[in-house]
Amino acid sequence: MAVRSLWAGRLRVQRLLASTAAWESKGWPLPFSTATQRTAGEDCRSEDPPDELGPSLAERALRVKAIKLEKEVQDLTLRYQRAVADCENIRRRTQRCVEDAKIFGIQSFCKDLVEVADILEKTTECISEESEPENQKLTLEKVFRGLLLLEAKLKSVFAKHGLEKLTPIGDKYDPHEHELICHVPAGVGVQPGTVALVRQDGYKLHGRTIRLARVEVAVESHRRL
Repeated sequence: MAVRSLWAGRLRVQRLLASTAAWESKGWPLPFSTATQRTAGEDCRSEDPPDELGPSLAERALRVKAIKLEKEVQDLTLRYQRAVADCENIRRRTQRCVEDAKIFGIQSFCKDLVEVADILEKTTECISEESEPENQKLTLEKVFRGLLLLEAKLKSVFAKHGLEKLTPIGDKYDPHEHELICHVPAGVGVQPGTVALVRQDGYKLHGRTIRLARVEVAVESHRRL
């Protein structure tokens, strides 16, 4: 039995040597050699991406995104600066317009008043030129005509610019339009609490009272102050 087992082991060794020689003659690597295991390991490692590739791509993406955001910030900052500059220019122009309106707002009114001044000047010239005693009547007539023309021109200028004269006689007393001077007894046909006499005319500009009319208000006789 021992001889038979030894003989069987010898046959297995011879077969293994024969198969190894056959693999080497064909140039194939041995199935269980160290080179074959190393090559197989390298092949497996070559299929997997290196560990350094992932973080590199992530950093590159973050860098691109940061550059993009920086450009957006620069663009928004430039737009903001332009908007601030435009607002400042508008504010300055508006302020200049307001100042010009304050100064030249009455330019048209003053231009019309110049014509009134011309009429008044011509009237005074007539009085100084014709100061002879025998011409007094003619002079007075010219002065009267000049004053009538002056009054008509003033009324025209006032109406053109929305300046209205208050004529409150007979109207009910209104503290927003009238300044009470005193009370007077109500006469015939005069209702108590109404304006009986105007001492100084009042004026409205485009419906807004700019000067109160100084008036005397009628009351019953026993309520006179």
